[in-house]
Amino acid sequence: MSVRIDDTDRKILAALQQDASRSLDDIAREVGSSKTPVWNRIRKLREAGVIGQQTVVLDAEALGFEACFFVLIRTSEHEADWQARFLKALQDRPEVQEAHRLAGDIDYILKVRVENARAYDRFYQALISEVRVHNVTALLSMEQIKSTTMLPL
Repeated sequence: MSVRIDDTDRKILAALQQDASRSLDDIAREVGSSKTPVWNRIRKLREAGVIGQQTVVLDAEALGFEACFFVLIRTSEHEADWQARFLKALQDRPEVQEAHRLAGDIDYILKVRVENARAYDRFYQALISEVRVHNVTALLSMEQIKSTTMLPL
């Protein structure tokens, strides 16, 4: 479903990206509209798939997940069966926050959030016991400089 997005929609989306828990009244006031038209626009954007799942952002370190690894995976396996097993292995592991299939020398990159290096090793051992990979390189993030889910509207 295609949807046209105008300046008011962009303002609403920007407000929701900043803090989706704000009241409809606050958002309407910010975008210079009233509550009902803003609600109708949000509903339309949801139905069109522009607005997806709404959630909260948790502080990983405050919850004890102090280590963030970026895992580069190269594989010589590209069959549908292997890919299905690999996808399931990733989906079954909550430590995997993101997974991307890449063009170039590296086939996949994962963002893995765990308590420490020992927890990463458990993750790694479990993953390679389920799917065969050619090469795995784990890069430990020393400092998160920027992280956002906000799109530049």
